[in-house]
Amino acid sequence: MKTWLITGASRGIGLEIARAALRSGDQVVATARKPEQVKAGLAGEDDSRLLSLALDITDQSAIEAAVDAASKRFGRIDVLVNNAGYGQLGVFEQQSVAAIKRQFATNFFGTLEVTRAVLPIMRAQRSGHIFTVSSISGLTGSEGGSIYSATKFALEGWSEGISFELKPFGIRTTLIEPGFFRTDFLDASSVSYGDIVIPDYAEYSAAFRVQLDAINHAQAGDPAKLGEAIVTLAASDDLPVRFAAGSDAYGVITDRAARDRAEADRWRDLSVSTDIVA
Repeated sequence: MKTWLITGASRGIGLEIARAALRSGDQVVATARKPEQVKAGLAGEDDSRLLSLALDITDQSAIEAAVDAASKRFGRIDVLVNNAGYGQLGVFEQQSVAAIKRQFATNFFGTLEVTRAVLPIMRAQRSGHIFTVSSISGLTGSEGGSIYSATKFALEGWSEGISFELKPFGIRTTLIEPGFFRTDFLDASSVSYGDIVIPDYAEYSAAFRVQLDAINHAQAGDPAKLGEAIVTLAASDDLPVRFAAGSDAYGVITDRAARDRAEADRWRDLSVSTDIVA
């Protein structure tokens, strides 16, 4: 029986991971800014294996309290799922510095601080698995998503880097890279748009929002199936550094690899010409 700590577990992917972990017989600490939503979403589950906690991952004291409560209730933390986050979308020039800092405070720095709080427990156990929910936007930039992508690119480098540092302690890391899943990610309750108005971008911004509204709740990805997939990964001994979630994500990661290889080959002679020749 594993003990999971999941952030952003009130709905969408986080909630479905919690459900899948409970169905597998594991213990779950499900956290969110509104724990009453977690309780509603997991109503009917075995309360002896579930702990719902309030957690805003930008609040250091709340992080410490949640990790302490999880440890006291279940005695260990085997799986951490860094899922909490939101999308700051729109063109770069229409994002204020304050909006950009809020995005990084949650998606990047909040994730780091939750992980920092959990790692001493995992090191003492000499075991653990850290799943960090990234995005296809962490693999390739896209118009209207530069700031969101920046946070996910940062998580990609961080997670891959710490995988080498934590391996001697039996702690593994995996990046989850979802494509478009049928969640509330594009709802007004989740997504934020630029807070600076620049007339030159008015037509583009209006069309961009119409495009996203059209695909909201019509995405191909099933969050329940992703929850089950992550439970399967947690039980595996052969783990990927990155897991492409969804057919669209698989296409993005394979296309990106081919594109990068072709570009590197095209500029190979110039690249190697910068070496010092002995």
